[in-house]
Amino acid sequence: MSRWKTVALAVTAAALVAAAVAPASAVTASGATRPDAVQQRLDGLLAETGAPGALGAVRFLDGRTGDYTAGVGDVATGAAVPRDGRVRVGSNTKTFTAVVVLQLVAQGRLDLDAPVERYLPGVVRGTGIDGNRILLRQLLQQTSGLPNHTLHLDDEVRRYEPRELLDIALRHPADSAPEDHKWAYSNTNYILAGLIVEAVTHRALGEEIERRIVRPLGLRRTYFPAPGDATVRGAHPHGYYRDSADGPLVDITDMDPSWAWAAGQLVSTPSELNRFFTALLDGELLPPAQLAEMRATTPAGDPFAPGSGYGLGLVSTPLSCGGEYWGHGGSIPGYETRVGVTADGRAATVTMTVQAPDKAAGRKLEAVVDAALCR
Repeated sequence: MSRWKTVALAVTAAALVAAAVAPASAVTASGATRPDAVQQRLDGLLAETGAPGALGAVRFLDGRTGDYTAGVGDVATGAAVPRDGRVRVGSNTKTFTAVVVLQLVAQGRLDLDAPVERYLPGVVRGTGIDGNRILLRQLLQQTSGLPNHTLHLDDEVRRYEPRELLDIALRHPADSAPEDHKWAYSNTNYILAGLIVEAVTHRALGEEIERRIVRPLGLRRTYFPAPGDATVRGAHPHGYYRDSADGPLVDITDMDPSWAWAAGQLVSTPSELNRFFTALLDGELLPPAQLAEMRATTPAGDPFAPGSGYGLGLVSTPLSCGGEYWGHGGSIPGYETRVGVTADGRAATVTMTVQAPDKAAGRKLEAVVDAALCR
């Protein structure tokens, strides 16, 4: 991700010192006056990863809810992390995109087992790549073999058109044959899924997410940024980027997220992500047949935790206390987010305000979600 080195001014040394010594804010869960286990985990996350701030929302088994913050929301000013503030949620966007696709399947407008050629004739062509051989299901399942476009972006920070992102990927050979059904994470799969949604509905993907998910669920602080919108609206912590665990922080809050589009462009809050994933599991967004398809998983590798399974834009992860939780997770310059909801109504979303520089940092974030759900 070296392309992000120059997208914003480096944070000053004085500001970094201020972030290092700033105390974590008190937990706000149900009026508690001292840190509980979740707060302690969140405070520890900052100490272990060096992230400047973190925030989360939890729904416990008994129905209580709590909002949590730690660290600072702006290292330059020392401003607090806003409770349930807006963040870029990265690849959690994929689940929203998958829900739209599956709603169209339920309506008979798309067929999971149809080739993508049916919906985008002549578009998906490249070395070892043929739209006649790739099924719509394989896009959502990450088994198409398509190369990942985000590995091939140039260093120019600019607005990208969705079709341009696909074309960038198609300049490179397939990672595997679709007939192999090999699981490999590729953002290109969801760019292509978003293009299919637009081809079938004749509406922008963001509009479809808004009218099919955001408005029906009352997600008032969740939105798909408009073209050219590089800001995060409303109360939000600043997001930071660094190349390594001990590298300098760069404020990258304002950036054009169009390079992620259907794979990672959404802005939301921890509590609204809990609401979305809980509603999804409860059957509020999909008929039983499509929800069952979404939950049929195949073993997943990086970037997900050991033992995870990937369905159609939905991930299952084992819990340390037994059972599993469902979610996705998102990593984007500025923010690292993990979501987990269970069949019995527990839910937890946690974000730290720096993209995880390595796999270990991501596992630490997942441990906070696990602790909240197993409490």
